[in-house]
Amino acid sequence: MKRFNLSKISSHDLLVVGLPVILLVVLGFWIASRFVQPGPPRHVVISTGAASGAYHLFAERYREILAKNGITLELRPSSGSIENIGRLKSDDSGVDIAFVQAGVVQEDEDSELMSLGNVYYEPVWVFYRGEQTLDRLTQLHDKRIAIGGESSGTQLLALQLLIASGFTTDDKNLLTLSGDASLAALQNGEVDAVFFIAAPEALAIEQLLQLPGVKLMSFTQAEAYARRLPYLSVVSLPEGGVDLVKNIPPRDTLLVAPTAHLVARARLHPALVSLLAQVLKEVHGRPSLFAKSGEFPSFRDHDFPLSEEAERYYKSGAPFLQRYLPFWIAVFVDRAFVLLIPLIALLIPALRFMPTLYSWRIRSRIVKLYGELKFLEGEIRRHAALQGTPKSAAEGAPEFAKRLDAIEEKANARPIPLSYTNELYELRSHINLVRDVLARQGQNG
Repeated sequence: MKRFNLSKISSHDLLVVGLPVILLVVLGFWIASRFVQPGPPRHVVISTGAASGAYHLFAERYREILAKNGITLELRPSSGSIENIGRLKSDDSGVDIAFVQAGVVQEDEDSELMSLGNVYYEPVWVFYRGEQTLDRLTQLHDKRIAIGGESSGTQLLALQLLIASGFTTDDKNLLTLSGDASLAALQNGEVDAVFFIAAPEALAIEQLLQLPGVKLMSFTQAEAYARRLPYLSVVSLPEGGVDLVKNIPPRDTLLVAPTAHLVARARLHPALVSLLAQVLKEVHGRPSLFAKSGEFPSFRDHDFPLSEEAERYYKSGAPFLQRYLPFWIAVFVDRAFVLLIPLIALLIPALRFMPTLYSWRIRSRIVKLYGELKFLEGEIRRHAALQGTPKSAAEGAPEFAKRLDAIEEKANARPIPLSYTNELYELRSHINLVRDVLARQGQNG
């Protein structure tokens, strides 16, 4: 008689039981992956402004900080806010973010663009030549005025201020000249006044503030302009605020100022938005000539809907993982967590159920043999009862014995893990009990 085929574990049974579980988990991972965004890009393009302007200057600071986080920021100069918006709306431009002057355009809630926040004040600077001190735009009538480049944010706001001051759009003294060209024209005496909209850090502003014979207009009607144009704020440039030694400016100067937005495509990666919000905080959160500490970045001009991620940052700070981990590690962990949901939701319950399923599969083989044995025992007893005599009953014994041996052979041939040995021995003892019944009938015969 063969020994039982024993093993520590049945690899075939494990495969049969485990394969559906593995397929279920793989399916769960695949479904979860549909909801996981790709990682953020490592290359971002920003549309700035003139290469000598404040937009470009601040973008260079952003580039340095982003480089420390493994992201390359490409700077693309432009003519200003209008061109920047056009680039953001063009799929072929490749521009991801851009500076936009408040008040230039208003987008609805379904806009394909979103604001990452207002980042600083952009004062309206009006520089002029002459002995007379001017403090109202109405005093510029009949003077040649450079109002900014074609379709620029400077030109747009300059025209709004001048029209409110009694000028007309067809005034021949209003000249379309961009920043560098208007600076040169003022230096050469080709114009009497120029409009600039820029942060005080802009190179052109620094040059004009120290240019001999050139004065900066103080807006005595600043509050009135701010009431007419709600996106304007009144800011004050204190005496000596630019240069204490040279006392520039020589007196307190009132200016009106829109703010600058950093605007992005609505599909910009959320992790990148959070990182950019941190960059804005680092660059613009310090006190400046016109802003208090922590005043920027903020959200005050609703020209564009505010990004949800940026809003969350301004309310609660950086995402939890980005507070304690490098950017790319935080992104990896965040994405991996989403992919681990199937492991938690499917694999753990499946692993708890697998031993039960495995045990049922192994025991089902033994139970099946018990069924055959029980059926055979019933046949033996019915055969003996129907034949009526021990001798006639014993005549069927060889066939029954052969079938009993077949059942025992099946039990011996099937691989059974060692942990189920006791059940095999019980089956064998029961086979022997039936064999004893059959033997007694033969002896009686």
